[in-house]
Amino acid sequence: MQTQTDLLAFFEGILASRADSKSLDWLSFQTEKIKSEASPTKFFLAFSQASRFFKKDGLNLSETEKKTPGSLVSGFDPNHWDVLQTARTYLLLKFGPGKEAWLKAVNQLFETGDLHEQQALYSALPLMPYPEEMLSRAIEGCRTNMTLVFDAIALTNPYPKERFPEANWNQMVLKSIFMQRPIYRILGLDERRNQALAEIASDFAHERWAAGRPVMPELWRLVVPFLNDKLLEDLKKVVFSEDQLESEAGVLAAYQSDFAPAKDLLKSFPETVSAIEYGEISWEKIGKDFQEKRA
Repeated sequence: MQTQTDLLAFFEGILASRADSKSLDWLSFQTEKIKSEASPTKFFLAFSQASRFFKKDGLNLSETEKKTPGSLVSGFDPNHWDVLQTARTYLLLKFGPGKEAWLKAVNQLFETGDLHEQQALYSALPLMPYPEEMLSRAIEGCRTNMTLVFDAIALTNPYPKERFPEANWNQMVLKSIFMQRPIYRILGLDERRNQALAEIASDFAHERWAAGRPVMPELWRLVVPFLNDKLLEDLKKVVFSEDQLESEAGVLAAYQSDFAPAKDLLKSFPETVSAIEYGEISWEKIGKDFQEKRA
């Protein structure tokens, strides 16, 4: 309960500096009604009406504000949130009937909520009082093709890292690549790399190449710990690519690998290796450059 109290205090501080007094008075009134009456109907109504009082402006947390969330819930980082979803999360945390009633109401909201309501709900998965009961809901949510909702689950969200089984984790990562989302923002990406995912990534790359289509350069991050003779052939193609980002990704994968034959590739790219060692090339930098390039 202390964590929830601290979360509420954090959100109160965030909203107080980003919303006007009319909006804050409305939120206070609604949370008191939700808390005192524990009515799903009142909660649904407030959750929906929040869009009338709070904007979709990004939070853009200060350096001081960024230090707090992760100390409350491991991996929690709302820097990419907006003011409206913050207010909705606050309402969600204030809604406190018994477990069965809470699960029924929140699952109903998942099924009936609009795009931005679902975004708020999926982003709040790691903060929910019964996160283990929301696993099937989170896995189901990854099937969406709506970028806003998918990103709420897959990006900057510690829930998949902590709770997704390997098969579902792999499906989420592959879909992130298919949708060309910035996978450097997937929490736990390096820790949860696995042999099956590396092979899936290679198969996906071969399908793209066969169709004459480019491969997202961040994909090669997934094969680093599992390089073998077969995957090395893929990497040889990548490092000599005419696309600079793709070549840099291939060299970075070889540089980070412990597979000795991969190290031989580095001899042909001394300048790129030097840039890696000076921190000028990283997976995050490659990911950001790729997103800017395709924008």
